[in-house]
Formats: sequence, C-alpha cells, structure tokens
Amino acid sequence: MNNLLFIQQSLGNEQMPDLSSAQASAPDTMNLLDMAIRGGWIMAVLLLLSIVAVYIFIQRLMIIRRSGREDESFMNRIKDYIHDGKIDSALNLCQNTQTPSARMVEKGITRLGRPMNDVMVAVENVGNLEVAKMEEGFPILATIAGGAPMIGFLGTVLGMVQAFYDMAKPGSNADITTLSGGIYMALVTTVGGLVVGILTLFAYNYLVSQVDSVVNKLEARTMEFMDLLNEPINR
Repeated sequence: MNNLLFIQQSLGNEQMPDLSSAQASAPDTMNLLDMAIRGGWIMAVLLLLSIVAVYIFIQRLMIIRRSGREDESFMNRIKDYIHDGKIDSALNLCQNTQTPSARMVEKGITRLGRPMNDVMVAVENVGNLEVAKMEEGFPILATIAGGAPMIGFLGTVLGMVQAFYDMAKPGSNADITTLSGGIYMALVTTVGGLVVGILTLFAYNYLVSQVDSVVNKLEARTMEFMDLLNEPINR
C-alpha cells in the first residue's frame, strides 16, 4: 500500500514541471506594432491605403468647409447693385468673393437679359461643377472602404494556405502549435483590413454629409438670386 502511494506521488510530482513549462512557453501579448509586422506585405498595402485615405479626407474636408463659408451681406450687396444698375460692381464683388455661390451668381449675372430658364440652367450648371469639384477623390475613398477588408481577407487566406502547405511537406514536424501560430498571424491582416475599411467608410459618409450641407446652401442662394431677378418685373 505504501509503495502504491509512493508511485502516485512520484507521478504527480513529474507532471508539475510540465505544467509550469507550458505556462512559461505561452506567448506574450502582442502590441499593434508586432501585429503589423507579422501581417507581412499585405499590411504594407493596407498602410499605404490608409495614408491615401487620410490625405484625401483632410484635403476634401478643408475644401468643403471653405466652400461652405459665406458672407452674410453678399446677397444684399448684389441686390443693391442690380437694382441700381451697377452690373460691373456686382460682377467684381462675385469675383472677389471666390465662393461656389458667388460663382453661381456671377454666371447668372452674365446671362441677364436672356429668358429666365436660360439663366436658371446656367446657374445650375455652375452649381453642378462646384459640387463635382468638392467630391473629387470620393470614388477613391469608397474604393478603399470596400477594398481594404477584401485585401485583408486575401492576406488571411494566403497565410492559412502557406501554413497548411508547410504542414503537408514531407518530413515536416509541424504540430498544432505551429499551425495555430501561422493562423493567428494570418488573421492579423483581416483585422487590419477591417480597421482601415471601417474608418474610411465613416470618413466617406461624413464628407458626403458635409457636401449635402453645402449643396443646400447653394440651392438656397440660387432661389434667392432668381427671386431677385423677378423683383423688378413685379414692380
């Protein structure tokens, strides 16, 4: 009986070092830099896309906000100039203001004397061009938002294919630990792609909302200008 207890105690003591060594060999927590490095060349592509997205976002945001700024007294001065017959002064004011609404009004003033429909079409055409200028780069942002997650998923698939290929090689000593290590390194690219895609999507939608706000202002200025042209006729 004593011999049996001694054998059990010996077996228990032999198992303890194995548990401690397994815990000691557990991988440390990775930081973001380690994850990016383990992702390979796919992460470099995602980094490049993120830089392009940030550049376009900042550039477009500055242009859109500049386009949305207006002088509250602009339309009142235009109204006074037109009523007084000072067309040249009104044109000079538009040229010096340099805003989308000012360029639209300038185009309308140059069409004075023509049918109202012609004036309206000319103003709207300028407005469409101004909106197109503000939306430059939007297709690139939309492409990055949709393509970055797919690129990240491609990196994951390639990494998993490589991991299973290494295990299938003749004489390979790869075990489940090696396989799991290759898989979690491959999944890093999916995480990177999702992060880039989600942030770019939010940035794109924010810029769209800002453009819509400017468009509303342009439409209001267009209606105000057309009403201004109709005032002398009603008198």
